[in-house]
Amino acid sequence: MWGKILGACFGFMFGKVFGALLGLFIGHMFDKSLKQDFDKAGGFRGFFDNESISQRQALFFSSCFAVMGHIAKSNGRVNELHIRAATQFMDEMGLTGEDKKEAQLAFRAGKEADFSMNSTLREFREHFAGRFDLIQLFLEIQIQMAFSDGHLAPQEKTLLEQVAKGLGVSKTHFSFILKRYQAEFAFRQQQQRFDRQDSHSRGSRSTASSGMSRAQALNILGLEEGADERTVKKAYRKLMSQHHPDKLVSQGLPEHMMKLAQKKSQDIQAAYEYLKKAA
Repeated sequence: MWGKILGACFGFMFGKVFGALLGLFIGHMFDKSLKQDFDKAGGFRGFFDNESISQRQALFFSSCFAVMGHIAKSNGRVNELHIRAATQFMDEMGLTGEDKKEAQLAFRAGKEADFSMNSTLREFREHFAGRFDLIQLFLEIQIQMAFSDGHLAPQEKTLLEQVAKGLGVSKTHFSFILKRYQAEFAFRQQQQRFDRQDSHSRGSRSTASSGMSRAQALNILGLEEGADERTVKKAYRKLMSQHHPDKLVSQGLPEHMMKLAQKKSQDIQAAYEYLKKAA
């Protein structure tokens, strides 16, 4: 067992075999629950040296950035927007020092030609079985990466569909999540434009004045036009429960990623508040 682990590690260190690193390294570590002496083996060491981060959190973290790198490379090359998006994502999480290096390492691993996305997703799904909220957030993060350049290319959508399938997410639910994120993305873009236009003003402003439309608010909640008050409230409560940061962390979400869950919760809250005021 240790021979395979060390072999995969040295292969990465000297031969840049990132696929072997993610496949053998993570697979052997998590399947066999081997944590001791991991610091001698190299890749992703920082996650395990920090006792406050569990094995499950480390797997979420490394798999997430590796798949992000793979999606960024789906067009044949990683452009500046994808790199900037990944860097911004790391900055929003407050990653510094070794943690940021580990995230960058995983991202680069996903860009390699021999990276096995199917193996990575299979390992992830096995270790997060029964934790659908985390699986859904993982998929949402990948969708966010694909949208980092402002649009979703056909090959990116195809790859996202493969990610969803590997995670056990149905085509119908994938479409639901994608439509919700498209509404979130449009709303955030509008907010940024509004902030630039009114940068001279101070103080708070209402959600309605920040540019959200009824159609956007409904889409963020995953609803169609004509949804009544009861349906809106039910959808809101369900989504808030799915994206509650403390709940997700308790299930294995790395604490670094709490801000992402908080931002999504804020968008859901904004949509609900808009619909309440507009009723």
